[in-house]
Amino acid sequence: MAGCSRSFIVHIDGGARGNPGPAGAGVVIRAEDGTSLFEGGLFLGRATNNVAEYRALLAGLERARALGAETVEVRSDSELLVRQMQGRYRVRNEALRELFDEAAALCRCFERVRFTHVRRQQNTEADRLANQAMDLKRDVEDAETVA
Repeated sequence: MAGCSRSFIVHIDGGARGNPGPAGAGVVIRAEDGTSLFEGGLFLGRATNNVAEYRALLAGLERARALGAETVEVRSDSELLVRQMQGRYRVRNEALRELFDEAAALCRCFERVRFTHVRRQQNTEADRLANQAMDLKRDVEDAETVA
């Protein structure tokens, strides 16, 4: 893979139907040139929206590391998650503290991780995958289609 960039863009989204309720997480990983490297959704069982967002982050970082990423830009429509990971907001919720600490440790596996808050309209694929996992009540990978 000589000459190939090891810089990935990771779109994440998490959601719950009810808060808490049935939850899912979506992850889309692309190379800088837009090439799709991974698309998947995780069914999380019962969780809150914020827990689902962090589960999406953890899944995205773990998959990016497995794909050999050196630098990562995480794009999320969760202002809370982005600001917490940037150190701009404190993590006050104990359930989120554990997930935050795990994510922070994973971030140290990369040369650089940048967090960017995006509008929902810029995160539709990750949202679709999270919803697909919730609808099917199971994990989905590589943009499976519902028959």
